Amino acid sequence: MYWIEVEHKGLLKYRLIKGNDKYVVEQKAFMQKQQWDDMWKKKQEAESKRLDRENTAMEKAQKKASAEQQTLEAINQLDTIDKTLLFTLVVEDKVDWNSLKDHSKFQVSKPKSPREPLYPAKPEKITYEPSISLLDKIFTSNKQKKIDAANKSFEEAVNKHKKESDELKAKYEKELSSFADKLEKWNEKKKLFELEQKEKNEAVEKKKEQYLAGESEAIIEYCDIVLSNSSYPEYFPQEFDIDYNPNSRNIIIEYRLPDIIDLPSLKEVKYVATKDEFKESFLTEAAVRKMYDKLLYDISLRTLHELFEADSINAIDSIVFNGWVRTVNKATGKNENICILSVQTKKEEFIDINLEMVDSKTCFKNLKGISSSKLFSLTPIAPILNINREDHRFVDSYVVAENINSETNLAAMDWQDFEHLIRELFEKEFNSTGGEVKITQASKDGGVDAVAFDPDPIRGGKIVIQAKRYTNVVGVSAVRDLYGTVMNEGATKGILVSTADYGPDAYNFAKDKPLTLLNGNNLLHLLHKHGHQAKIDLKEAKMLMTQK
Repeated sequence: MYWIEVEHKGLLKYRLIKGNDKYVVEQKAFMQKQQWDDMWKKKQEAESKRLDRENTAMEKAQKKASAEQQTLEAINQLDTIDKTLLFTLVVEDKVDWNSLKDHSKFQVSKPKSPREPLYPAKPEKITYEPSISLLDKIFTSNKQKKIDAANKSFEEAVNKHKKESDELKAKYEKELSSFADKLEKWNEKKKLFELEQKEKNEAVEKKKEQYLAGESEAIIEYCDIVLSNSSYPEYFPQEFDIDYNPNSRNIIIEYRLPDIIDLPSLKEVKYVATKDEFKESFLTEAAVRKMYDKLLYDISLRTLHELFEADSINAIDSIVFNGWVRTVNKATGKNENICILSVQTKKEEFIDINLEMVDSKTCFKNLKGISSSKLFSLTPIAPILNINREDHRFVDSYVVAENINSETNLAAMDWQDFEHLIRELFEKEFNSTGGEVKITQASKDGGVDAVAFDPDPIRGGKIVIQAKRYTNVVGVSAVRDLYGTVMNEGATKGILVSTADYGPDAYNFAKDKPLTLLNGNNLLHLLHKHGHQAKIDLKEAKMLMTQK
């Protein structure tokens, strides 16, 4: 009798095949295995198809959910644009001065003092006393050996204790010394943090006092804060320039509006399961144009509302809003910046309007606003009133760079010539971007030596420049003064140019602030860049000044 056990773990099947003929039994076993393998293969294929169906269904469900989410986001975007004007009516536009202050806590953890080590117990002599038996007393040599061994063990324990204690003490003293250094550095960082925080908060408080006192520059900066706080979609330019006339109590705003190509037009996303593809639906061109025109009128009214509502000291009697668009002229293919709408309104007239119920275009026209009938056509119009960029402090400049050479010591140069030289250099720097640099008349406070106007939309703006013809290291006080001037002028950046170098405190103070410090080497490099040679010899300059 022959028999073979056949098993298939996947199908959980078992069979004992018996027979008198060995070859017949083996053939039956082979056929049974093949049959079960075929069954298992079919089962696996069926399971695979089932999983594929489930995965496909899951993928389709996910794609359908994705389409629904994209549709929801598109609807929200369009709804946000539609409610541009209404949004501002539920927002408090007055500036919360306290929110501008830095109330943060010093985040660096204070170093922890090391714990005094737990020293090992000092060995006691009594614990090392030998055990003396009666025989030891009789045989004194044995006794002495035990005593000597005990004394040796005690001495070794004492030495070991001293070594371990000394090592622990040395390690503790090293940790104490390291802790003292860390604590000193931590205290320095904390002190610097608190000092800078105090200066920032004092600057805010000073700006608040200047605003409440009705100072023109402070009013301009206040309005800048108000408009900067206004929340728009991230793809809006939200760039503007503001001017204030204290005599007429009029604000002029040059406001950059979005181009029509900046607006979203996606309306709906559907997932077509039969084709396994997404189908997007967009607003018609007419609908986009209608949305664009309404948006621009909404922005103009919203801006007027925000500034009038935020005017807590009643410094503004009227506002001129000029809306500008940077676009490509389809006739010339060139970039251009055009004013497409302009409106002027008095506060008493505007605040009487119920903005929640108005049609923004009708309201704009009722305020005698100027614009083409179709804003999307981007037809230029003449603004009602432009910002006057003239500053009474500006004086006529003269050329200096042509008259200097490699023998000219900048540190010994006439201070007025030095300021005009700096103006020339920065004028060349900003020329490539269409900027301009003007020098101011001499002032005793040493505030502003030159002002640069950089039109670049990202890094541009008003830049204050101070020129210091120094022979000694420039201390932190000069950098503090520059920062104060930047704040007072409402500038975006301050640049301090010196013939000497700056102390570490000066560099530390300028860190993380909109300040650039150019030392003598930087100045010479700038000269060389624009094709001029000169030198800076501080010793020679000091000697010449002493002789004078």
